[in-house]
Amino acid sequence: MTVSLAIDTATSRTIVGIVDNGVVVFEDFHEGATDHGKAISELVTQALGSTKLVDQVVIGMGPGPFTGLRVGITFAQSFALARSIPWIGVCSLDAIQIDSSTHDLKTDEYTVAIDARRKQMYWASYKAGLRISGPSVDKPEDIATYVTNVYPDIEKLVQLSSTQNVREPIYLRSPDAIPTAERT
Repeated sequence: MTVSLAIDTATSRTIVGIVDNGVVVFEDFHEGATDHGKAISELVTQALGSTKLVDQVVIGMGPGPFTGLRVGITFAQSFALARSIPWIGVCSLDAIQIDSSTHDLKTDEYTVAIDARRKQMYWASYKAGLRISGPSVDKPEDIATYVTNVYPDIEKLVQLSSTQNVREPIYLRSPDAIPTAERT
């Protein structure tokens, strides 16, 4: 029996859930790309109301904006360290659950995309639910067709933790900050 605390901050949403042996017992989110820091502790406190026993932490490792990812990853790693439990990283795009009937898909091939800011999208393509290309970052007009306004699914995030263990954040572009020595 495994109880997982699942967290994702790769999108504009702070998403937190508790999955007990494959069953979602708590799931909630807070909308706000700049609110991850405040929202994550509030959502985890609520989540722990459903269970105090957590065996592992599953965290979405992106791709996503630098600050949002760092908030979620640092929280997850600190929580796991404090409780002496493992943390497992998963590609956030892989955890997006697509229902072909809801999204009017004609085949089992699709591309999901999330806002990367700066007029770009993070995206990956899938066939039968398995990633076949990406993750990448491009302008929306450079991506053939894609499903957007979708978010990682807590249950799928935890399912993927049995086959993935991403240990580094998935950053797809250079940081905005430049060391003083490199400025012109």
